[in-house]
Amino acid sequence: MTGRALGTLYLAVVAAFLAAPIAVVLGVSLNAERRLFFPPDGLSLRWYGEMVLDAGWRGSIEYSLLIAALAGLVSVSVALPLAYVLWRHRLIYAKVLFALGIAPFMLPPVITALGFMTFWASVDNYGQIENVIIAHGMFLMTLPLMTISLGLESTDRAMVEAAQTMGASEGTIFRTIILPLIRPYIISGYAFVFVLSLNEYIIAYMVAGFTVETLPIKIFNSLRYGYTPIMASVAVLFVLIAVAVFGLFGRYGNLPRLLGRWSPER
Repeated sequence: MTGRALGTLYLAVVAAFLAAPIAVVLGVSLNAERRLFFPPDGLSLRWYGEMVLDAGWRGSIEYSLLIAALAGLVSVSVALPLAYVLWRHRLIYAKVLFALGIAPFMLPPVITALGFMTFWASVDNYGQIENVIIAHGMFLMTLPLMTISLGLESTDRAMVEAAQTMGASEGTIFRTIILPLIRPYIISGYAFVFVLSLNEYIIAYMVAGFTVETLPIKIFNSLRYGYTPIMASVAVLFVLIAVAVFGLFGRYGNLPRLLGRWSPER
Protein backbone atom coordinates (compact mmCIF):
# COMPACT_ATOMS: atom_id res chain seq x y z
CA MET A 1 0.00 0.00 0.00
CA THR A 2 1.40 3.39 -1.01
CA GLY A 3 2.00 6.27 1.37
CA ARG A 4 -0.85 8.22 -0.19
CA ALA A 5 -3.25 5.32 0.32
CA LEU A 6 -2.14 4.91 3.93
CA GLY A 7 -2.69 8.62 4.52
CA THR A 8 -6.16 8.44 3.01
CA LEU A 9 -7.01 5.39 5.12
CA TYR A 10 -5.74 7.09 8.26
CA LEU A 11 -7.83 10.21 7.60
CA ALA A 12 -10.90 8.06 6.91
CA VAL A 13 -10.45 6.24 10.23
CA VAL A 14 -10.04 9.53 12.10
CA ALA A 15 -13.11 10.99 10.39
CA ALA A 16 -15.17 7.91 11.26
CA PHE A 17 -13.96 8.05 14.86
CA LEU A 18 -14.97 11.71 15.16
CA ALA A 19 -18.31 11.25 13.41
CA ALA A 20 -19.35 8.12 15.32
CA PRO A 21 -20.66 9.92 18.46
CA ILE A 22 -22.68 12.31 16.31
CA ALA A 23 -24.16 9.39 14.35
CA VAL A 24 -25.11 7.64 17.60
CA VAL A 25 -26.75 10.76 19.04
CA LEU A 26 -28.63 11.33 15.78
CA GLY A 27 -29.90 7.75 15.85
CA VAL A 28 -30.99 8.05 19.47
CA SER A 29 -32.91 11.25 18.71
CA LEU A 30 -35.01 9.35 16.14
CA ASN A 31 -36.32 6.70 18.55
CA ALA A 32 -40.06 6.21 18.37
CA GLU A 33 -40.21 5.22 22.04
CA ARG A 34 -39.04 7.04 25.13
CA ARG A 35 -35.79 5.11 25.29
CA LEU A 36 -32.16 5.77 24.46
CA PHE A 37 -31.72 2.90 22.00
CA PHE A 38 -29.16 2.65 19.25
CA PRO A 39 -29.92 1.57 16.61
CA PRO A 40 -33.22 3.36 17.19
CA ASP A 41 -36.31 1.33 18.08
CA GLY A 42 -38.46 2.68 15.25
CA LEU A 43 -38.05 6.04 13.56
CA SER A 44 -39.85 9.21 14.60
CA LEU A 45 -39.33 12.98 14.69
CA ARG A 46 -41.50 13.18 17.79
CA TRP A 47 -38.73 14.40 20.07
CA TYR A 48 -37.81 17.27 17.79
CA GLY A 49 -41.40 18.40 17.96
CA GLU A 50 -41.44 18.16 21.74
CA MET A 51 -38.22 20.14 21.91
CA VAL A 52 -39.98 23.04 20.19
CA LEU A 53 -43.46 22.68 21.67
CA ASP A 54 -42.49 22.08 25.29
CA ALA A 55 -42.38 25.44 27.08
CA GLY A 56 -39.40 24.48 29.22
CA TRP A 57 -37.18 23.36 26.36
CA ARG A 58 -38.32 26.19 24.11
CA GLY A 59 -37.53 28.73 26.81
CA SER A 60 -34.05 27.26 27.27
CA ILE A 61 -33.42 27.48 23.53
CA GLU A 62 -34.49 31.12 23.50
CA TYR A 63 -32.32 31.89 26.54
CA SER A 64 -29.28 30.22 24.99
CA LEU A 65 -29.65 31.94 21.62
CA LEU A 66 -30.20 35.36 23.23
CA ILE A 67 -27.25 34.98 25.58
CA ALA A 68 -24.96 33.73 22.80
CA ALA A 69 -25.93 36.57 20.46
CA LEU A 70 -25.42 39.30 23.07
CA ALA A 71 -22.27 37.72 24.52
CA GLY A 72 -20.77 37.85 21.03
CA LEU A 73 -21.54 41.57 20.86
CA VAL A 74 -19.95 42.15 24.28
CA SER A 75 -16.80 40.27 23.27
CA VAL A 76 -16.39 42.08 19.96
CA SER A 77 -17.19 45.47 21.53
CA VAL A 78 -14.32 45.04 23.99
CA ALA A 79 -11.87 43.21 21.72
CA LEU A 80 -12.13 45.51 18.68
CA PRO A 81 -11.01 48.81 20.28
CA LEU A 82 -8.37 47.01 22.37
CA ALA A 83 -6.87 45.25 19.35
CA TYR A 84 -7.03 48.41 17.24
CA VAL A 85 -5.31 50.63 19.82
CA LEU A 86 -2.58 48.07 20.36
CA TRP A 87 -1.97 47.74 16.62
CA ARG A 88 -2.32 51.41 15.72
CA HIS A 89 -0.25 53.03 18.43
CA ARG A 90 2.24 50.29 19.41
CA LEU A 91 1.99 51.09 23.10
CA ILE A 92 4.91 50.12 25.33
CA TYR A 93 2.61 48.13 27.59
CA ALA A 94 0.79 46.53 24.63
CA LYS A 95 1.90 43.03 25.58
CA VAL A 96 0.55 43.47 29.09
CA LEU A 97 -2.83 44.62 27.80
CA PHE A 98 -2.91 41.78 25.29
CA ALA A 99 -2.06 39.27 28.03
CA LEU A 100 -4.91 40.62 30.15
CA GLY A 101 -7.21 40.26 27.16
CA ILE A 102 -6.44 36.58 26.67
CA ALA A 103 -6.09 35.72 30.38
CA PRO A 104 -9.78 34.82 30.98
CA PHE A 105 -9.71 32.13 28.28
CA MET A 106 -6.40 30.73 29.56
CA LEU A 107 -7.73 30.23 33.07
CA PRO A 108 -10.01 27.30 33.99
CA PRO A 109 -13.66 28.35 33.51
CA VAL A 110 -14.45 27.59 37.15
CA ILE A 111 -12.01 30.31 38.29
CA THR A 112 -13.62 32.91 36.04
CA ALA A 113 -17.06 31.70 37.10
CA LEU A 114 -16.16 31.97 40.79
CA GLY A 115 -14.92 35.52 40.30
CA PHE A 116 -18.08 36.61 38.49
CA MET A 117 -20.31 34.81 41.01
CA THR A 118 -18.64 36.60 43.89
CA PHE A 119 -18.93 39.95 42.14
CA TRP A 120 -22.62 39.62 41.26
CA ALA A 121 -23.44 38.37 44.74
CA SER A 122 -21.59 41.31 46.31
CA VAL A 123 -23.64 43.82 44.31
CA ASP A 124 -26.85 41.90 45.07
CA ASN A 125 -27.57 41.08 41.44
CA TYR A 126 -27.15 37.31 41.43
CA GLY A 127 -29.29 35.16 39.17
CA GLN A 128 -29.94 37.63 36.32
CA ILE A 129 -29.57 36.97 32.62
CA GLU A 130 -27.20 39.92 32.14
CA ASN A 131 -24.76 38.16 34.48
CA VAL A 132 -24.43 35.28 32.03
CA ILE A 133 -24.17 37.59 29.01
CA ILE A 134 -21.36 39.68 30.50
CA ALA A 135 -19.55 36.67 31.97
CA HIS A 136 -19.65 34.77 28.67
CA GLY A 137 -18.63 37.86 26.74
CA MET A 138 -15.60 38.56 28.91
CA PHE A 139 -14.53 34.92 29.23
CA LEU A 140 -14.67 34.33 25.47
CA MET A 141 -13.27 37.74 24.50
CA THR A 142 -9.93 36.07 23.72
CA LEU A 143 -11.32 34.64 20.48
CA PRO A 144 -12.32 37.90 18.73
CA LEU A 145 -9.22 39.57 20.20
CA MET A 146 -7.03 36.98 18.48
CA THR A 147 -8.88 37.01 15.15
CA ILE A 148 -9.12 40.81 14.97
CA SER A 149 -5.45 41.19 15.93
CA LEU A 150 -4.55 38.74 13.18
CA GLY A 151 -6.57 40.75 10.68
CA LEU A 152 -4.96 44.01 11.74
CA GLU A 153 -1.44 42.56 11.50
CA SER A 154 -2.16 41.55 7.91
CA THR A 155 -3.24 45.11 7.03
CA ASP A 156 -0.79 47.22 5.02
CA ARG A 157 0.17 50.24 7.11
CA ALA A 158 1.10 52.11 3.94
CA MET A 159 -2.60 52.62 3.24
CA VAL A 160 -3.05 54.25 6.63
CA GLU A 161 -0.06 56.49 6.07
CA ALA A 162 -1.35 57.48 2.63
CA ALA A 163 -4.74 58.36 4.10
CA GLN A 164 -3.10 60.49 6.78
CA THR A 165 -1.08 62.28 4.10
CA MET A 166 -4.34 63.10 2.31
CA GLY A 167 -5.71 64.62 5.52
CA ALA A 168 -8.03 61.82 6.65
CA SER A 169 -8.94 61.84 10.34
CA GLU A 170 -8.44 58.86 12.65
CA GLY A 171 -12.14 58.09 12.54
CA THR A 172 -12.28 58.26 8.76
CA ILE A 173 -9.26 55.96 8.45
CA PHE A 174 -10.84 53.40 10.74
CA ARG A 175 -14.28 53.57 9.10
CA THR A 176 -13.23 53.57 5.44
CA ILE A 177 -9.99 51.57 5.43
CA ILE A 178 -9.49 49.44 8.53
CA LEU A 179 -13.04 48.29 9.22
CA PRO A 180 -13.78 46.91 5.70
CA LEU A 181 -10.47 45.01 5.72
CA ILE A 182 -10.95 43.36 9.11
CA ARG A 183 -14.71 42.77 8.87
CA PRO A 184 -14.29 39.02 8.13
CA TYR A 185 -12.10 38.68 11.21
CA ILE A 186 -14.68 40.47 13.35
CA ILE A 187 -17.44 38.20 12.07
CA SER A 188 -15.36 35.07 12.63
CA GLY A 189 -14.56 36.12 16.20
CA TYR A 190 -18.25 36.74 16.83
CA ALA A 191 -19.08 33.31 15.38
CA PHE A 192 -16.61 31.59 17.70
CA VAL A 193 -18.10 33.31 20.75
CA PHE A 194 -21.67 32.55 19.65
CA VAL A 195 -21.10 28.81 19.25
CA LEU A 196 -19.02 28.37 22.41
CA SER A 197 -21.47 30.39 24.49
CA LEU A 198 -24.27 28.06 23.43
CA ASN A 199 -22.38 25.10 24.86
CA GLU A 200 -20.97 26.72 28.03
CA TYR A 201 -22.30 25.30 31.30
CA ILE A 202 -20.04 26.06 34.28
CA ILE A 203 -20.06 29.86 34.09
CA ALA A 204 -23.78 30.06 33.29
CA TYR A 205 -24.61 27.84 36.25
CA MET A 206 -22.37 29.61 38.77
CA VAL A 207 -23.34 33.21 37.90
CA ALA A 208 -27.10 32.62 37.53
CA GLY A 209 -27.90 29.24 39.02
CA PHE A 210 -31.08 27.61 37.78
CA THR A 211 -32.94 30.93 37.43
CA VAL A 212 -31.54 31.34 33.90
CA GLU A 213 -31.91 27.86 32.45
CA THR A 214 -29.79 27.68 29.32
CA LEU A 215 -29.83 24.51 27.24
CA PRO A 216 -26.79 22.90 28.92
CA ILE A 217 -28.32 23.61 32.34
CA LYS A 218 -31.69 22.30 31.15
CA ILE A 219 -30.06 19.07 29.98
CA PHE A 220 -28.33 18.66 33.35
CA ASN A 221 -31.57 19.27 35.24
CA SER A 222 -33.46 16.81 33.03
CA LEU A 223 -30.94 14.06 33.76
CA ARG A 224 -32.32 13.86 37.29
CA TYR A 225 -35.59 12.55 35.90
CA GLY A 226 -34.14 9.99 33.51
CA TYR A 227 -32.75 9.91 30.00
CA THR A 228 -35.03 10.75 27.11
CA PRO A 229 -34.38 11.11 23.36
CA ILE A 230 -35.24 14.80 23.58
CA MET A 231 -31.75 15.37 25.01
CA ALA A 232 -30.29 13.79 21.89
CA SER A 233 -32.49 16.06 19.78
CA VAL A 234 -31.06 19.09 21.58
CA ALA A 235 -27.53 17.79 20.97
CA VAL A 236 -28.30 17.44 17.26
CA LEU A 237 -29.59 21.02 17.28
CA PHE A 238 -26.26 22.15 18.78
CA VAL A 239 -24.37 20.34 16.04
CA LEU A 240 -26.54 21.83 13.28
CA ILE A 241 -26.08 25.35 14.59
CA ALA A 242 -22.31 24.89 14.83
CA VAL A 243 -22.15 23.41 11.32
CA ALA A 244 -24.25 26.25 9.91
CA VAL A 245 -22.23 28.99 11.61
CA PHE A 246 -18.81 27.60 10.77
CA GLY A 247 -19.95 26.49 7.34
CA LEU A 248 -20.86 30.07 6.48
CA PHE A 249 -17.63 31.24 8.05
CA GLY A 250 -15.61 28.76 6.03
CA ARG A 251 -17.46 29.73 2.86
CA TYR A 252 -17.21 33.50 3.18
CA GLY A 253 -14.40 34.06 5.69
CA ASN A 254 -10.64 33.83 5.34
CA LEU A 255 -10.30 30.47 7.07
CA PRO A 256 -6.73 29.62 5.89
CA ARG A 257 -5.42 32.95 7.17
CA LEU A 258 -7.11 32.47 10.54
CA LEU A 259 -5.53 29.03 10.79
CA GLY A 260 -2.11 30.58 10.39
CA ARG A 261 -1.33 30.73 6.65
CA TRP A 262 0.21 34.13 6.03
CA SER A 263 1.68 33.74 2.56
CA PRO A 264 -0.71 33.96 -0.41
CA GLU A 265 -1.67 30.87 -2.35
CA ARG A 266 0.47 30.11 -5.35
